[in-house]
Amino acid sequence: MIELLLLAGEDLVDTVSDALMELDALSVSVEDADAGTEAEQALFGEPGLPPPKGGWGRSTLRALFPTEEAATEAATLLLAQPWASEVHVVAMQPVPDQDWVRLTQSQFHPVEITPEFWIVPTWHEPPAQARRVIRLDPGLAFGTGTHPTTRMCLRWIAQQAPALAPSWQRVLDYGCGSGILAIGAALHGAQAIDAVDIDPAAIESTQANAQANGVTLRAGPPELAQGRYPLVLANILATPLKLLAPLLCGHVAPGGHLVLAGILERQTDELAEAYAPWCRLEVSDQEDGWILMTGRPGTPA
Repeated sequence: MIELLLLAGEDLVDTVSDALMELDALSVSVEDADAGTEAEQALFGEPGLPPPKGGWGRSTLRALFPTEEAATEAATLLLAQPWASEVHVVAMQPVPDQDWVRLTQSQFHPVEITPEFWIVPTWHEPPAQARRVIRLDPGLAFGTGTHPTTRMCLRWIAQQAPALAPSWQRVLDYGCGSGILAIGAALHGAQAIDAVDIDPAAIESTQANAQANGVTLRAGPPELAQGRYPLVLANILATPLKLLAPLLCGHVAPGGHLVLAGILERQTDELAEAYAPWCRLEVSDQEDGWILMTGRPGTPA
């Protein structure tokens, strides 16, 4: 394959991307042309906030073509357009042949949650010291154990299970993604687990991962969650967590525990304020700028 690299401004990213696809590009990706420099820009998006920009002030577009002739023709036709005067060809280069499956797998290694609790992709053997193992491969849904928010939630489950697992007769994983938290709770003795998500792909992924790990749970849309649970887990993002405060707190049984993640350190106070009418949230863990907050509804701040 041949890779065509173009430089364009933010206002042309969508137009150039669409044009490249019309010119039979196999794929088009967009990167910050200033990545790794002081001019690098971060683009973020959270539910409830304005969508992030489609590109950077200076964007690099990488387009793949099957042959050099196809890439050359595409570049020639694109640069001939009247709106493309500010688009520049940076390079045209062959893409080295790679074993893409092996390359992808090489990026995912066993993840230690505690010395005895690990997340292990199916192409790896579990470490000798592992007593509990979640078998999980990367997929369409969020949650592979590589992100600090997931690790903190699982670490909380593992650390609290010796004392609390007998009371986890019902558990709710709200925004389950891959189902990793629900599976982790099941492996530590939780019963009657409901895992819910608004994304059908997440529900399907959770069901498949639960089966692969030999655990029983119910996965479905948010309407599946009914009544109160001794343990409610929600690893989402700060904005939806704030909006969901009354709903999530309402699902926690008297004396139960609420565990929230997807929160940046700078968002601590706004989350605590959002949940104050129902419970007092505390920071129970932190890692790489992210925090884990826990509370027990029924004890207002």
